[in-house]
Amino acid sequence: MAKTALITGASSGLGAEYARQLAAKGAHLVLVARDRHALEQLAVRLRSTYGVEVDVLGADLLKRRQRERVEARIADEARPIEILVNNAGFGLPLAFERNDIEDEVRHLELHVEVPMRLTHAALGAMLARGHGRVINVASVAAFIPRSTYGACKGWLVSFSRWANGRYGPRGVTVTAVCPGYTHTNFHERLGLPPGQEGVPDGMWLDARDVVAESLRDAARGAAVSIPSLRYKALVALARFAPPSVAARIGERGR
Repeated sequence: MAKTALITGASSGLGAEYARQLAAKGAHLVLVARDRHALEQLAVRLRSTYGVEVDVLGADLLKRRQRERVEARIADEARPIEILVNNAGFGLPLAFERNDIEDEVRHLELHVEVPMRLTHAALGAMLARGHGRVINVASVAAFIPRSTYGACKGWLVSFSRWANGRYGPRGVTVTAVCPGYTHTNFHERLGLPPGQEGVPDGMWLDARDVVAESLRDAARGAAVSIPSLRYKALVALARFAPPSVAARIGERGR
């Protein structure tokens, strides 16, 4: 039986790339995002190109009843989810003191509470079967101070490391994927046109490479995946940087 992967934030960016690469490997898909129209368009292309089954689940994960529908689908033992990709997210300006606090709360919920709930929904059936895979899309910001975004992603990395150690021996792996700056529409949604993010060209990654490397790392049971040697080196150096220097590094880009 072909595996089924459920991907949140699947309408664009890394989420859509995970959908393409998993479909290319023969996985059936459940695509989750707020933009149902975009999901339907992607689903048509994936079915046509790869011949896999693709279900669309339009849901705003910050609305309890809609999120609970996603949780129920994940936990459905009659239609098992073998791979859960927690990818949904958004960014905020770095000036925490000027941000609307309710925006910050929603940001915290989507990056911490939602993946925690969805992972919890997945674990029961995965552990009962003795196999499964959870991929939590975090960021190198988890290792470099970067306002509340880095704090949220730091939680996700810590949780994934613990969960992988706890459940990996029982056949269920949990991997935190920590990409650096990646060419998607993430920064455009922050109102930053291409070329205006303040990031050197050499620090940008291609979404296809990020997803491919992270899937390889997840397949071998890694707790943390940091795609590309340049970001692996940056994270290693950041561990030894004084807090004030690390904070200035984290201010690069927007």
